[in-house]
Amino acid sequence: MLQPYLLPDRLEAGCDEAGRGCLAGPVACAAVILPPGFSHPLLDDSKKLTERQRGTLRPIIESQALAWCVVMVSPAEIDRINILNASILGMQRAVSGLDIRPDHILVDGNRFKPHPDGIPHTTVVHGDATYASIAAASILAKTHRDALMDTLAREYPQYGWAQNKAYPTKAHRQAIAQYGPTPYHRLTFRLLP
Repeated sequence: MLQPYLLPDRLEAGCDEAGRGCLAGPVACAAVILPPGFSHPLLDDSKKLTERQRGTLRPIIESQALAWCVVMVSPAEIDRINILNASILGMQRAVSGLDIRPDHILVDGNRFKPHPDGIPHTTVVHGDATYASIAAASILAKTHRDALMDTLAREYPQYGWAQNKAYPTKAHRQAIAQYGPTPYHRLTFRLLP
């Protein structure tokens, strides 16, 4: 059962990212402020849900959240500052992009940096399986990134991104070995085994 909040009577934004371990494409970072009392029987960590369940939840979250924002951090920026810093920067940008300023930020994982606006934060390992707002952020980050990878797959069909979403599958690595990297590949990542 997901917890509705960490701190009562605070406007909390849940943050998560998707695509950290991918070999190509951006890392997607999301921030979500859910209304008090929000619940949905399907809501859970995006990794525990099917693509169809995530697709069902995305419009519900987007229409019922008090505020939400999804930010993409490009492969070039990931290569320049590394994936951890890119994920933190993306989540901070997502919080800054919210229409409502939260009182507190709940972050999935164990690493974050103070928000430039001084909004306090708490990191939570497995937060996407613990707090509803982080679970909602994980779903938005994942569905927005998957949709983008489906679009990029039409430009570069040989890499199988519509299926593997640019994760390091055997087929993806074989395609890199055969065709070389695209402009969307993260060149600081180990593209070949």
